[in-house]
Amino acid sequence: MMMRDAADPSVSGVDAAVYTVPTDRPSADGTLTWDSTTMVLVRVSGGGHEGLGWTYGPAACASVVRDLLADRVRGRPVLDVPASLEAMVRAVRNAGRPGAAGYAVSAVETALWDLKARLLGLPLYRLLGAVHRSAPLYGSGGLTSYTDDVLREQLEHWVHGQGFTRVKVKIGESWGAREDRDLERLRLAREAVGTGTELFADANGGYTAKQAIRLAGPLADLDVRWLEEPVSSDDLDGLRRVRDSVTADVAAGEYGFDLAYFQRMCAAGAVDCLQADITRCGGVLELRRAAAVAAAHGLEVSAHCAPYLHRHAVLALPNLRHVEWFHDHVRIESLFFDGADPPAEGVLRPDPDRPGHGLTLREADAERYRTG
Repeated sequence: MMMRDAADPSVSGVDAAVYTVPTDRPSADGTLTWDSTTMVLVRVSGGGHEGLGWTYGPAACASVVRDLLADRVRGRPVLDVPASLEAMVRAVRNAGRPGAAGYAVSAVETALWDLKARLLGLPLYRLLGAVHRSAPLYGSGGLTSYTDDVLREQLEHWVHGQGFTRVKVKIGESWGAREDRDLERLRLAREAVGTGTELFADANGGYTAKQAIRLAGPLADLDVRWLEEPVSSDDLDGLRRVRDSVTADVAAGEYGFDLAYFQRMCAAGAVDCLQADITRCGGVLELRRAAAVAAAHGLEVSAHCAPYLHRHAVLALPNLRHVEWFHDHVRIESLFFDGADPPAEGVLRPDPDRPGHGLTLREADAERYRTG
């Protein structure tokens, strides 16, 4: 009945805005420092409804949306999101899909799914077909720039305040030049969360393969269960060698922009768990495809960052392991959107009474950060 009443409306509007939000304190991981985070927010409209999608990337993503993608999407049926995705992928051929163009495609695609679900009056997880009732989370922050007190406070809040059973700390400080400091911070983390919490570590590609392998013993002694990007995610052979030498599960994939990327990583035996990011990989449909590639190799998937944009989509993934509760993105999404309900007992649950992905922009709160 809803589809017949909607009369198969077309996409009538596509626009993008840029917001830059200062960090709450100096921020760094093993290989990067930053003092602000930029979100590019896309709005698509049609049939009297509006959908929202976003990505975390440079302001240039908004130009890609306006200059390359908007005209390829306007006029297409709201319900035919896969056709719009295909048109956008073709439109960025010469621009190059990896990078800003892929981010932009992802933001528009997720907005289109939100619009479709709102048009049909359904929460997105119902439209996609749910496998899970909730999304398990792991607390992610533990930046190398944090003092010991800040690190301890953050970890204890996740475990004791929000019921998390998994937490992640950044290592690989100064491109792997401070191994002693990395291990010291992991010891502090283990002390803060106790033995009943899974401890994860993320080197952001800061180590060499042999360096990561040499650290295998100390990491095992601390019962580190997850080692993310011990080497560059482009070094598939290095990832595989580390994977073969450590007890922790090796993870990578957050920079995947197309299915060929995920297929190469899985086929190389490079990871124990494949990461994918809905704001980079192409959106909802490509996230599901990436999960299928992982499943074909006997692997689970973990959603990278942007937890509130992943919240509905991951419930449709049979081989979901967990979602990253990344401090920086949680802070922004909680500030910008109504419907960004806090987790309970370490999981996110969608609101079955809110259509789409369940989020509405708080215009006044977001506007103060708008830069484009």
